[in-house]
Amino acid sequence: MPVITIDLGTIENKEKKGQLVQALTEAASSVTQIPPEKFIVFIKEMERENIGVGGKLLSDILK
Repeated sequence: MPVITIDLGTIENKEKKGQLVQALTEAASSVTQIPPEKFIVFIKEMERENIGVGGKLLSDILK
């Protein structure tokens, strides 16, 4: 089974997570011609305090 893993900041809304999973699955299925039901999608959510950009914490950048 193909696996899609995406690392990103926190998604607070379950509906938005569902939309993301659906969109990723549809796009990958369309390109690969593998049936959508074969895909597994993992969402790895990272707190902004755990992400650094340009030597600064993302939580500080986005204040």
